[in-house]
Amino acid sequence: MQINVTGQNVEITQALRDYVDNKFTRLEHRYERSSERVISMHVVLGVEKLRQKAEATVHISSGNLHAEAEADGMYAAIDALVDKLDRQIKRHKEKRTDHHRADDGKTLIE
Repeated sequence: MQINVTGQNVEITQALRDYVDNKFTRLEHRYERSSERVISMHVVLGVEKLRQKAEATVHISSGNLHAEAEADGMYAAIDALVDKLDRQIKRHKEKRTDHHRADDGKTLIE
């Protein structure tokens, strides 16, 4: 899996890059056991006035997931972003699984 990290009005230091890699690698492990797979992730970190902003697009085999988060600090924005993407992935996996019972021909009322 490939993680691209870019910055808008902010320099991407090695510490920021390592933090993003660590968080998004954990996020990828949530998707590991499903039939779909994560193809790539694109993370954009930026500064707008006094707010730190983080946004990401996750390319999976059945589509794309996108989330944005803002906070006072860059690390807090990244944490909020990962939480949002985690919820989206969980919801996406639930939609993709079949929750109906198998029709085995038996009736409940006899």
